[in-house]
Order: sequence, then structure tokens, then C-alpha cells
Amino acid sequence: MGNRVLGWLLVVLVVVVNGGKTVNGYPIEDLVVNLPGQPRVGFRQFAGYVDVDVKAGRSLFYYFVEAENDTNHKPLTLWLNGGPGCSSMGGGAFTELGPFFPRGDGRALSRNSMSWNKASNLLFVESPAGVGWSYSNTSSDYNTGDAASAKDMLTFIVNWFKKFPEFKSRDLYLTGESYAGHYIPQLAVAVLDHNARLRTSKLNFKGVAFFWSHGMISDEIGLAIMNQCNFEDYTFASPHNESDSCNNAISQANDIVGEYINNYDVILDICYPSIVEQELRLKKMATKMSLGVDVCMSYERKFYFNLPEVQKALHANRTNLPYEWNMCSGLLNYNDNDGNLNMLPLLKRILSHRIRVWIFSGDQDSVVPLLGSRTLVRELAHDLKYKTTVPYAAWFHKGQVGGWATEYGNLLTFATVRGAAHMVPYAQPSRALHLFSSFIRGRRLPTTSKLSMGD
Repeated sequence: MGNRVLGWLLVVLVVVVNGGKTVNGYPIEDLVVNLPGQPRVGFRQFAGYVDVDVKAGRSLFYYFVEAENDTNHKPLTLWLNGGPGCSSMGGGAFTELGPFFPRGDGRALSRNSMSWNKASNLLFVESPAGVGWSYSNTSSDYNTGDAASAKDMLTFIVNWFKKFPEFKSRDLYLTGESYAGHYIPQLAVAVLDHNARLRTSKLNFKGVAFFWSHGMISDEIGLAIMNQCNFEDYTFASPHNESDSCNNAISQANDIVGEYINNYDVILDICYPSIVEQELRLKKMATKMSLGVDVCMSYERKFYFNLPEVQKALHANRTNLPYEWNMCSGLLNYNDNDGNLNMLPLLKRILSHRIRVWIFSGDQDSVVPLLGSRTLVRELAHDLKYKTTVPYAAWFHKGQVGGWATEYGNLLTFATVRGAAHMVPYAQPSRALHLFSSFIRGRRLPTTSKLSMGD
């Protein structure tokens, strides 16, 4: 019910790190020859592990996909899902912006025509250890939080470039969604601190990007929540800290919305898991479409990732974990207090280094609503005394309004994506790809349409 976390971030870096032992710039042992049921493609894929603490036995699983064309001159984009504790393989890689989606039968893949590897090489990491196929041999490592996650991701980046030295001179974009609004700023600051300690092999920042109502509850309940609840700015709301009248109003709202609405995308239909799982076992096509989106993809990808032949092809689950792959980890004991950390001071520090920041939000998301994100950006610009350099206006894609955007001080941009939700590339893949491509090419979003109403 409040703006709990900042939604989307994209951070661009130029990285200079010494290389390690590879074959032609790539670790041949991590090459994914072919995924089961995969369509034929012309780009290469790699997957495997990067050790972040050898003594503790802590390793993070990654999946890397070359750009579809001109891979040698395209930047590198790293993606982290949020949670905390949710998989970048299940989210970004195989649901939102990667080159493949699980097919309805859960045993094969189809191409994503709007994959971000049209604009960039893509790197997905399951972080922290305990998420997906990432693991630790030290059980206490699963008691973790933001600081430890940022430290491990910095170590991952440095060590990954030892595997892939060819990319050490590329622009690197750090991207993510939802709780990655915590991961990315803290990783960015860890990089700045890393640079301050080194004279050479520094990570050189160039830019950063992020992520009332739809009539689902009555005005009376909405007003009761606003009047009775003492939500703090930028924090997770805790029912233990609220009054009985506040908790009662929230409970009524939840009852009205019900379990038949996807809070992450309020315009999509929902999937009925029991029916889908039965169809998957019977090898039937289980795809359920809503506005062109497969709403049952989460069950299909779980089925696919737990196939032994898929794990073998990805060089995953090398320690034979005693649990199956799941989108979000039940293993982690993540620090509850970290959700309340204020990210604005970190963003101010990033901007003080003249690093471009884009923040964008889907307008159908009830989990991280755009009004909260827009307010944060406006207050951030006000605190930094940034003037408006591009007035709030519609931006266009393929002759239609892609959303609305504004810019402050030539560094800070806020953009909405029309018709998108929490997972922007999942709900609006074409508009998301256009926005991402504009950012990495250093272009402002177009504020005029090439088509006229009379065309």
C-alpha cells in the first residue's frame, strides 16, 4: 500500500579488469551447446558458476547470452531480479527479456522476438547464494542482507571478467527490477568504493536507469487506509507498526481485490496452477493467453528448469542440491530491516559523480506504483536543485504513446511505460526494448510521433 522499494535501475559502467584462463576469450567449459527444445539461433550461450568465496564454498550461478548481431561491439547488460531472494534465470532470462520463453508444454523453448540481446549482450545472475542454483557450503551464509549481497556481486563481476576478458573494455549495464532497487544502488556504491581503493583496474561509471488506482477498491476504503495508516516514506509497511483501524482497512481492501487478481499486473488474467501442472504432466500444451501474454509461464519455466537434461545443458546444480529449482528461495533468512533502507542518499552519491540515472515504472503495477516512484524522482531532483530540462510529456513508439517522461538536470529521467506492470518487458516487450535501447545509445525518448492522426 506504500511505495515500498524503488523499482527499476540500469547502471552503465566501463570495466577494466585483468583477464584469466580462457579459450579465445571465453570459458569453453561453460559453453551451452544446445538447450533441450531450443530453436536454432546464431548467437552463443554460456552458463556455469563463479566462486565468490572459495573458503566458504559460496558460488553464484550465471547465464550469459551473446547479442543477436554484432556481439563484438555491443555492450554487456547484467540483470538481477528482486525479492529479495528471487531468480534472475526464472524472471529476467526466461520470462521477460532473454532470448527464449518456455513453451506451453514445459519441455521446449520458443523465441522472444523482443529480447534485449537485440541491443546488448546479456548476463543473468542468481543472487544471493541460496537463490536458484547459487549455493554455499556454509549454512550461515543463508543469513544475509543487502551489504553481503552487494559485496558478493562486486566479487562476482571482477571474477566473471577473468572468465570473459574480451568484455573487460565494454560498457556494462547493471539492471534489475523490484528489490533490485536496493541491490543496484548498493552495488553501484560498492563499485565507487572499489575505485577509490585502486589506482588501476577501476570500474568507470557512465550512467544509471530504474523502474491511484485502478478502481479495485471503494473510495471509502481507500480514504480509510490513507487516513488511518501511518506509512513511512520509502519503507516496507509493517502491520505490527500500524493501528487496528489501519490493519482492518487493509484487510478489507485485500478481501475486495481477492485472489483472482495478479497484483504485479492488474490487467492480466491469472493462471490456475492445478490445471496447468496436470497438463504439464500429461505433456499437453498448457499455455493460457491474456492480452498476448502467457500467464502460466511461471509454472512452465519451473517444470523446464527441473528437467535433468536442462540442468545438464546449463552446467547447473553441480552440487546436487537437496531441493528443486524455484523462482524465489525459501532458504534465505534475509535481513528484514534492509527493506526499510533509504536508497535516495545512495542515488544522490551516484548522481554527484555525473552518472546518468533513468527511473521507469509500469502503470499497471500495484506493488511498486508509479505515483510513488514519480514522487521519489521529483523529490530527488528538488533536493539536488536540478531544473526541468525536458517537460513531462508523452513519448512515442511505433506511432503510439509508449508512456510519459520527464528529465531533470540532463542527468535524471523518469519514464512510465503505458500498459506495462511490475515486469515491464513481460507485459510490454516492444516498448521496453525501445526504452532500453534509447538509454544505452544515449538518446532521449522521442516526444513526437512519426505518424499523424490523418495517416
